[in-house]
Order: sequence, then C-alpha cells, then structure tokens
Amino acid sequence: MEINRTKIIATVGPSCSTPEMLQSLVDQGVNCFRVNLSHGTTEDKKYYFNMIQSISLSSGGRPAILGDLAGPKIRVSGLANSYELNEGDLVTISNEEMGDNVIPVSKGVKFQKVDAGAQILINDGRIALEVVKHVSNSTLECKTITSGIVENRKGVNFPGVALDVPSLTEQDEQDLELALKHGADWLALSFVQSPHDYDLVRSRVRDIGYAVPIMAKIEKWEAVQNMDGIIDAFDAVMVARGDLGVELPLERVPLIQKKVIEKSTKAGKPVVIATQILDSMTKRPVPTRAEVSDIANAILDGADALMVTGETAMGEFPEKVIEVLNRVIEETESAINYQDHYIARGKRHLNTAQAISHAACSVAYDQNIKILITMTHSGSTARMVSRYRPAAQIIAMTPIEEICRQLSIVWGITPFVVKEYNSSDEIQNVANGILLREEILNEGQKYVITGGVPVGMPGTTNYLSVFKLA
Repeated sequence: MEINRTKIIATVGPSCSTPEMLQSLVDQGVNCFRVNLSHGTTEDKKYYFNMIQSISLSSGGRPAILGDLAGPKIRVSGLANSYELNEGDLVTISNEEMGDNVIPVSKGVKFQKVDAGAQILINDGRIALEVVKHVSNSTLECKTITSGIVENRKGVNFPGVALDVPSLTEQDEQDLELALKHGADWLALSFVQSPHDYDLVRSRVRDIGYAVPIMAKIEKWEAVQNMDGIIDAFDAVMVARGDLGVELPLERVPLIQKKVIEKSTKAGKPVVIATQILDSMTKRPVPTRAEVSDIANAILDGADALMVTGETAMGEFPEKVIEVLNRVIEETESAINYQDHYIARGKRHLNTAQAISHAACSVAYDQNIKILITMTHSGSTARMVSRYRPAAQIIAMTPIEEICRQLSIVWGITPFVVKEYNSSDEIQNVANGILLREEILNEGQKYVITGGVPVGMPGTTNYLSVFKLA
C-alpha cells in the first residue's frame, strides 16, 4: 500500500460545490478541504462544512476540514466611486477622514510607527504609494509611485508601517464559532504578527468548548521577524505566499519559504505551502513547467502539505489540478533518499520521546521494515515520528476520530481510527486487526510499533517493539 507522503489540501468553492465533485477529489488524493471564511454568507459557509462532512473516505470516516479565518485584512472600505491615481499624485490614506483625495480603509487600524520610505500597496501591489507624512494614528499622507485604478474592497498592505490591529475581528469571532460547531478539525489564523496571537485564539476556542489545533499563516513582515516564536507557539504554520509576496520583496519569498519549512519540520510542526501552486490551471488544463518545479522543490524541502486555493474553488479543472499534484508528488518522492533525512535529524535528542521516535525509524531501516505504527491518543507520537521523515510508511492508530482527521495533513502519516484500548497488552492485537483489514502487510511480515505507556497519557512516548503480523 504505497501512498504519497506529501498531503494535499483543496479549497472548496463554486467549482467544487457538489458532493460528487468532492468525492472525486478525495478519491484522487485530497486529504483535507479548506473552507475560506473570508468569502460567502453564513449559509454558504454552513453548506460547505455540511457537504464535506457527508463525504466518505475508503478507510472510514470523513476528510479533514481546515477553517481559514479571514483575519484583520485591511481593505479599501467605503469608497463610493473608483478613481485613477497617476504617478506623483498626492493622496491620503485614512480610516477616519473622508473626502476628495482620500482613500478610506478598514476601521479599527492604528498606524503606530512609520519607517522611512515605507510604502503602501493596494490590490496585491498593483498600486504603490510612499508615505510622506505620518499625520496621526489614523491618517497617512502619501505620494503615488505606481499608478492605477483604486477600487472599493481591494486589499491594502502596509510593509514598513507598524500596525495596531486586532488578531481577531468581529467577523472572525463569528466565523470561529461557526467553524468549530460545524466540524472544523484545524483553524488557520490569517495575518499573524506575533506568538501572542496564538494565546488569544486558543482561549476563544477553549471558551467555546473545543480543542482544535491552530495554524499560523506567515504572510506579514512582522511574522517573518517573529518566525521562531510563532513556530514554537502555534500547532502548525502555513506559508501564504500571496500577501507575503506583497509585504516583502518577491525575491525574498523562496528563501523565507525554505527557512519556514526547515524550522517547522525540525520543531515537529506541520508546514503547509499555499498560493499559486498551480495558478495557471485555473484557466487551462495543463500546468507550466515553472509551477511543476515549484511544487517539486517544496516537496524536496520537506513540506507536509500543498494547498490549492482558486485552482479548485473557482477554476475550470479542479480534478485535473489534483491529478497533476498527485503525479508530481509521486515522481518527486520516488527520488528522495529518506535515510539521509532521519540520520540528519537524529543527531540531537532533547527528551525520551524524541529518542524513542528516532530509534523506531532506525530499527525500521536497519531491519528493512516497511511499516512503522504509532499508537497515539493526542497525535504527538505520530507527529514526532513524522519529524524524522523515515523511509518506512507511518501508520497512526488512534481511538479518537478528531485526532485521526488532524493527522491527515501531516507528512507521511496514514491515520486510522481503532477501538479503544486500555493497556499495552492490547496494542499488538489492535495493530494486527488494522494491518490485516487494510491488507497493508502479509502474515509473517514484521512491523515496528511505538507509543506511550501508560496508555492515554499525552507526551509519554516511551514504548518500542517489533512484531510479526500473525
């Protein structure tokens, strides 16, 4: 049973708004569906959540759902008529003032500090302004550098301007509750600026009565500056290359992506690469060579998952998009020597759990064992083994359905829900049952198994055995 190790997350939208289409995408390899909470009515959002929950996996259960919160995206807001800015024109950016030559932006934003030469970018950088005067915390006077048409609701980025914005907007608060109550297995927080953003969202999630993991989207220059702390604080990270490429010079994005992947995988945190993965396939049935190279490099660098957005949500060829992704993943992974990965990452052990996880990978390699099973209640054992990128296939077994779905976006893990077990004596029988049912191994073949004893206590990875399937 050979399965691609790099996972696929697909965004739902008008182009994949039927159960039949979603089922087809799952059958082709989609592991998780993203609901973009920036768009649509409350009823639209509920419809997508409910539809995903109606889809079945061949292994049982349903696909994972990622609820992606809009975050404090700053937009042109309240502009009655679009108008043209020409190079050299003076214009005011404000969330208080109105009138001629004023571009009104989202309320509740404070411009705290402005670096010399700071620019303001509108509509993904198509229009560029330079700040010439910091009038107040709500108003900036600017000069037009790159001309264009200013339109209402277009995004505005402020690289070089320190902003005071809420981590969660009023809309986010509503969407957060909606997502949790309609089955979100992961939450993504847009425009993260610091590790403290995690604490705020985690407390809101806890207040509503849930414990889903939270993913930080790296798409602001502040997030790049606070990268280490954000990776340490959040449960996973996403490199959201769209806004990141506006906030920072485009040529910096590839190296930032590589650095985030390296730091996240070493920390055992899942990392997702998103935006323009196969952008050309929104309108045409074949990708560009550059897109295929981009995907392959993300896989070679060690990304856990690749996320397509408009390609499946709005594009004309959603099924072909997933087909291409699968082919590139399969071809690229076939060329990777995973032995090098686990040796490189096993040079330093910080605790018993990491040492046991690395030892499980070593035993599997030394004895040429193809299957490595992790028994987990919290998912931590499986994520720790994944961190070492072993050559063996990782099978995660958990009695908790939510944990099973959360693990479906983590590199190399094939998760299964198993019946509740209460002691280490039951582990072999539980594992044998899944291996035989799914025809993963034949009788007499060996597998490595790791987990925690006593059973059910998170963070106690201390158990390692080799069994023969019988």
